[in-house]
Amino acid sequence: MKIAVLGSGVIGTTTAWWLAQDGHEVVVIDRQAGAAQEATRACGGLLSASYAEPWANPHAPWDLLRNLFKDDAPMVFRPALDTKQWLWSLAFLRECQPKRFEANIRAMVRLAEYSRSTLAQMRQQLPLKYDYYDSGILSFYRDEQSFDHSQDMVDRLRDLGVERRVLSAEEVIALEPTLASVQHQIVGGDYSSDDESGDAYGFTTQLAQQAAQEGVQFLYNHTVVRLLYRQGAVTAVEVIDHLGNYQQIQADAFVVALGAYSPLLLEPLGIRCLVYPAKGYSATFTILDAEQAPQANLTDRAQRLVYSRVGNQLRVAGLAELSGYSRKLSTKRCNMMVKQTKELFPNGLDFDNVQFWSGLRPATPSNTPLIGRTHIKNLYVNTGHGTLGWTMGAGSARALADLIANRQPEPEFPFLH
Repeated sequence: MKIAVLGSGVIGTTTAWWLAQDGHEVVVIDRQAGAAQEATRACGGLLSASYAEPWANPHAPWDLLRNLFKDDAPMVFRPALDTKQWLWSLAFLRECQPKRFEANIRAMVRLAEYSRSTLAQMRQQLPLKYDYYDSGILSFYRDEQSFDHSQDMVDRLRDLGVERRVLSAEEVIALEPTLASVQHQIVGGDYSSDDESGDAYGFTTQLAQQAAQEGVQFLYNHTVVRLLYRQGAVTAVEVIDHLGNYQQIQADAFVVALGAYSPLLLEPLGIRCLVYPAKGYSATFTILDAEQAPQANLTDRAQRLVYSRVGNQLRVAGLAELSGYSRKLSTKRCNMMVKQTKELFPNGLDFDNVQFWSGLRPATPSNTPLIGRTHIKNLYVNTGHGTLGWTMGAGSARALADLIANRQPEPEFPFLH
């Protein structure tokens, strides 16, 4: 069967690879000049199955109200005359109910753990060489209330078979000595030894090369315009190539893996896709003194910033801005990231040559991704992973390949059928 995969980020590329393993003829279409050029390009890099927690939780509405007009808040909602933004927001509030929160965290953890094992299997099978660290993830907290909430989450995760060890401030410093200068600000932490980090861009670009060697066709510099529909099925995807020429690419089945842009393609066909862009930021610093830079993968829970090594660089990423499809950088938010990083690691990094980036994460109100078949028999989706595309990508792709082959996917998850 010929399958067209729309999008070549970590989701689209892993989907193409797993479909090719089933013997399908696969073509990947992307508007960029290569794989992993958008939300995957400079993400935080944490593979955080043990921290697969929904944004939509019982505390979230109050946190959003408190931070509504703060430009430097970790999560910012910028109200606009945008019907989709308000519909998404209302659905988000519904997902904050305790029963919905419990169902969502269960689904997210199951998929994230399955994805972690799938990615480990891919690393063993394929000659992929990218920066990868299996040193776990250390989170630290700066106020007692957040620390208490985290211990509630640790208990919930333990019930799901996920271990996160609660730490005192002294134990946090023992695991990451470079935080000693701010020990007086830290009230505690938690640590997951099973989690890891890696260069999502390096992984995805190398996987695309490997897939191409196995027969997957990649059509870069091709902008998807619309899906052509007739008699209950999608017959082709209309694209514009790098010369401005229109083409129609036919296939037996189609997978929409366009991240935050997925609704723009699906809604003209009457498919409701509650995915909204949540702009995230990253700042990448060259490491000048390895001993003064963190060795562990870190999460500052107060600022919602993650710190991870990417070769000889430190990637700082996080924040969420619900403000539409603009990737415009906020100077205040960029400066805040530099300030926080300099406060933690004042002597180990090059603060004069920082590489800033922003990407649009595809967020669903529940934070659970949309994976499976739409009401159109040959049209599938793999989108809505929010901040966890790297964490859930490999497992989502493998599960979708199972669904397309009429196999039952392994993880317990509300797949679309």
